Amino acid sequence: MRTAIVATGSDIENAVAAADFDVIICPYLTVRIPERVTRRWWPRVVIIHPGPVGDRGPSSLDWALIDQERVWGVIAVTAADVMDAGPLWATRTFQLPPGRRKSDIYSSIVSNAAIECILEVADKAVDPNFQPTDQADVPHPIAHARTRPKMRQADRAFDWRDDPELILRRIRAADGSPGVRSQIADRSVYLYDAHPGRQNVDAPAGTVISRRHHALEVACGDRDSIWIGHLRVDLGDRWSCKGPATAAIGRLGFSVGALPSIAADPLSTMGEPAAFNDITYRCIDGQQIGELTFRAYNGAMSTDLCRRLVSALRALSRSDIRVLVVRGETGTPFSNGLHLGAIENSADPAREAWRNIIALNGVCKQLLLFPTVTIVAITGSAGAGGPVMAQAGDVVAAINGAVLDVHYATMGLRGSELQSLTLTRRVGTTTAHRLLAECEPVDTTQSLDIGLVDHVGPDIGFDNWLNELAREYALPQLWKQTMRRKHEQLARDLAHRPLEAYEWQELGEMARNLFDDNLGFDTKRRAFMNKASPRWSPATAISESASIAVGDAT
Repeated sequence: MRTAIVATGSDIENAVAAADFDVIICPYLTVRIPERVTRRWWPRVVIIHPGPVGDRGPSSLDWALIDQERVWGVIAVTAADVMDAGPLWATRTFQLPPGRRKSDIYSSIVSNAAIECILEVADKAVDPNFQPTDQADVPHPIAHARTRPKMRQADRAFDWRDDPELILRRIRAADGSPGVRSQIADRSVYLYDAHPGRQNVDAPAGTVISRRHHALEVACGDRDSIWIGHLRVDLGDRWSCKGPATAAIGRLGFSVGALPSIAADPLSTMGEPAAFNDITYRCIDGQQIGELTFRAYNGAMSTDLCRRLVSALRALSRSDIRVLVVRGETGTPFSNGLHLGAIENSADPAREAWRNIIALNGVCKQLLLFPTVTIVAITGSAGAGGPVMAQAGDVVAAINGAVLDVHYATMGLRGSELQSLTLTRRVGTTTAHRLLAECEPVDTTQSLDIGLVDHVGPDIGFDNWLNELAREYALPQLWKQTMRRKHEQLARDLAHRPLEAYEWQELGEMARNLFDDNLGFDTKRRAFMNKASPRWSPATAISESASIAVGDAT
């Protein structure tokens, strides 16, 4: 496997110049493929487009969400002069769930459909006589699919007096990029991470009326409100990167501390839709099974979120539950560890990153030492500290199709999360070192094979499957076996060295990364958060064995 990261047409030409290919596959490219490339390999330069047959344009999913489409699709078509209009290689259709952010849909439903299309294209490319079909000659599952222009901010705009559902829909259709430009407290902002708020609010539309954790409550509509979790703000000479809303608006002099704070115990807010809840709890089957769900925006776990998770886990450790499930929201990124946006926007990024890793380690320790059986459910793709954090659970389950990037090196960090204990004992020293050093993602099949996860559940019906898994582990025999293994592993690991010694050794490396910047974390973080990193550009991965070039852009 040979890979190349590309950001320009010249990069594409250079990436494919060294060899001959049966097919070149380019998912979601944001740059035009040079004519010399398409002409040389016609019709075997294939674009993956996040829209159904007949849909064309660069803002396909944005329009679908704003127009409240219920069925959508993905197509694989030959690159042509007219965008997305080339002959068809493969197509998939799927239901678009209401109320979801664009970024979450891209990373789950659309990505799964795209992978199926890519695999179908690869199979067809083996046949030298295969010819793709003109789109006019195949059924159009969405009859009104058509060419749409690039969505502009004017198309996304709203008035705070508009209905809250319209406002939510427009923000979600622009999340995570580019966001919706608007005004909060007379400050220019881009809005992200929107959630329903309260009714019967006594404040003019557009007024910031309260805060909860990192979110701001803004009055809108006819005495309604919504919550905004993340913002980019206009700093005058530049725009900030995306970060927690309270901290972002505070950089502009807005007195966040003067706002009323809506506080509540995360273990008692289940079913309270008016509050911004990024941690919720419920019991399954009476008091036998507890389910603690956290929502980390795009997988980013802030210091505050980690600390509140620690508090929730401590409280639950005093309960009578037999099995605790700790999970993210299905179909959203599970966890990517540190909140790089909060770190980048802070006055002292190194110290904020240090606070963040200490808090994240606290979550890992609570999971590791929890007095009864814990199941950590990886509910979407995860990276950096996220999949490592999960290893502190007694049982690790993952949703099918999740991609795990178990490394930090590309960000200039060694990482912590008790990896020297939990990751090593699960996959072995050699595999742990390979995962952390080679920076290659693993899918759920590979994760199951190497012991990174214990169970993989279906992407359709995952929640029910997870409930059944928890019930199995609550049964007396399996519960006793799991608890015996838990105690034996802990006794063995902690006989070798105290838990603090594992953590302190890791934190010693992290201190050098953060305060001495010995691996370039400062530069790499800033480039990543300001979209200068190659990871935010079209990528072309070339497989020599299958003669496939694959491109991707986040």
